[in-house]
Amino acid sequence: MNEVAASKKENDLRVKSILVTQPKPETDKSPYFDMSKKFGVKIDFREFIHVEGIPAQDFRQQRVNIAEHTAVILTSRNAVDHFFRICSEMRITVPDTMKYFCISESTAYYLQKYVQYRKRKIFHGKATFSDLLEIIRKHKDEKFLYPCTDVHKEEVPEILDKHKINYSKAVLFRTVCSDLSDLADVFYDILVFFSPSGITSLYKNFPKFKQNKTRIAAFGPATAKAVEEAGLTLNIHAPKPGTPSMTMAIEEYIKQVNKK
Repeated sequence: MNEVAASKKENDLRVKSILVTQPKPETDKSPYFDMSKKFGVKIDFREFIHVEGIPAQDFRQQRVNIAEHTAVILTSRNAVDHFFRICSEMRITVPDTMKYFCISESTAYYLQKYVQYRKRKIFHGKATFSDLLEIIRKHKDEKFLYPCTDVHKEEVPEILDKHKINYSKAVLFRTVCSDLSDLADVFYDILVFFSPSGITSLYKNFPKFKQNKTRIAAFGPATAKAVEEAGLTLNIHAPKPGTPSMTMAIEEYIKQVNKK
């Protein structure tokens, strides 16, 4: 993934291999697998970043008393996992009266891993925080806990502040760079990124990385910005009109370069 990352055939831009910087899909029903079969392209998956829990000792320094809160805002499965993890480590009994406000229905159902779903007060939005906010505003008398990662979007706290919601922010997990040393001598035609942290991990693992003939794909404006700020050429970007998903954008690119 450094100097050796250059294609030996300088003029050959055909896509033969792709590295997706996310975990491998748990089921065979993935558009990545369909794309691999359709174009005869090798697709590998590897997390460039992963989540680690904040130790209870570090959490105590935040001076947040979980027991004082009557509701929890959960914006991801990681938030669910680490909320209950820290409660377990600190021997905090979560009362049956606790209310859960989840970003989406799937996150709400994920709570079944820890609580009896039908016996709890669980609310959920439609996958956007603005949807969830409308529900939260109907429960303004609650004291909310917002579990999050160390690198989080300031959008959520800003919205909660704007609407004068009584809440506490609790950093319960952190995003860290994965060890990618085994990829040092491996070349991929396309690297697919989904967050600025993925770009950070790339350069932490391979400080001398040269893009050369490697194509870079990025999902979302923040990731695209990180690619450009790193001095890399952004070749594939999603979502865009006509290609709302990353796989659709990559397919369009492959159709253009592999037909030559």
